[in-house]
Amino acid sequence: MILAIDAGNSRVKWGWYQRDDRGGGWSSIATVSLIEFAASSDHINPFSATHENPSRIIISNVAGEGAHQLLVNWTSIFEAEPLWLKGEAETCGVKNGYERPEQLGPDRWAALIAARDLEPGRACLVVNAGTATTVDALSAGGEFLGGLIVPGVDLMRFVLHEHTGSLPLQSGNFVRTPRNTVDAIETGCRHAQAGAVERMHRALGGDGACLVSGGGGPALIERLDLPCRYVENLVLEGLARIGRA
Repeated sequence: MILAIDAGNSRVKWGWYQRDDRGGGWSSIATVSLIEFAASSDHINPFSATHENPSRIIISNVAGEGAHQLLVNWTSIFEAEPLWLKGEAETCGVKNGYERPEQLGPDRWAALIAARDLEPGRACLVVNAGTATTVDALSAGGEFLGGLIVPGVDLMRFVLHEHTGSLPLQSGNFVRTPRNTVDAIETGCRHAQAGAVERMHRALGGDGACLVSGGGGPALIERLDLPCRYVENLVLEGLARIGRA
């Protein structure tokens, strides 16, 4: 049994992956907000409620030192020593083309490894739409070519509100030609997200696969003018792939 943990900027997800003769699969996946996760106590350890000792623990943490300490405390009840994922030069058939491989975020690295496993032998655009939206290019040969980081839709709205005198902080509607301020903000943010993905897809050659994940993924897919596939837990899939290696 593999315990995979994805601590993101807004939410924490974890899943229990059971290996068997048919390859294995998820026995359970859970998710909570980062605030709820931080409010848990030793008496309600979220990882020990449903399963016994895992054989491996793989963790991607981009939520900072506070989350790191919580994860250390709550995984210490198990015998397995956690593997804290970091960018490496090569893992599971994926070559890291970052100038400094160790600076690539563990969530992006895990998503790239999952994409290689899900779309073997194909060029692939790997998109994770959350607090930030990342758009990463993977070659058919398994080389990470580089990628983008842009604010997510909610963060774009917040920054516009905080740094202007009168723009409201509220959701609007996506429309072809906005004729009020909230719709103009909403449509502009959605276009910015979709445009970043579509331009990167063209840079990849325009014929590669496109995998989209993250809480903002379904809404993003509605705006994209290219074939794509939604994978709900792409980072967890990558962590499980590393755990199986």
